[in-house]
Amino acid sequence: MNAMQRLLPAIACFLGLLIAYVDSRPTWDDTGITAGSILLVSGLLAMLADRRPWLLALTIGVWIPLYGIVFTHNVASTLALIVAFVGAYAGWLLRRGWRSVFRPA
Repeated sequence: MNAMQRLLPAIACFLGLLIAYVDSRPTWDDTGITAGSILLVSGLLAMLADRRPWLLALTIGVWIPLYGIVFTHNVASTLALIVAFVGAYAGWLLRRGWRSVFRPA
C-alpha cells in the first residue's frame, strides 16, 4: 500500500468534518449543496483509492449523522451516510471500469 492510499482516509475525515461544520452553522440551510458535496467528495476520493470505498464513505459521511443525532436529535440526518456510500461506490466502480478499459498492455 503506497503513501497516497494511507493518506486518503485522513483526507476523507478532514473533508467530512469540514462539510459537517458548514452544515451545522445556523445560517446554512441548503441540504442539496451538502448532499452534493458529500456525493462529489466521496466519489472523487474513491476514484483515487484502490480498495475499501466503504472506509472512505464512513469517514466522510459519519459526521453529519453524528452531529444530528447527538445535538439536534435528528435521525433523518443518517441519510448523509447513504449519500456517501452511493458516491464512494460509484467512484470506485468508475475506477474499476476505467482500469479494465485502459489496462496497460
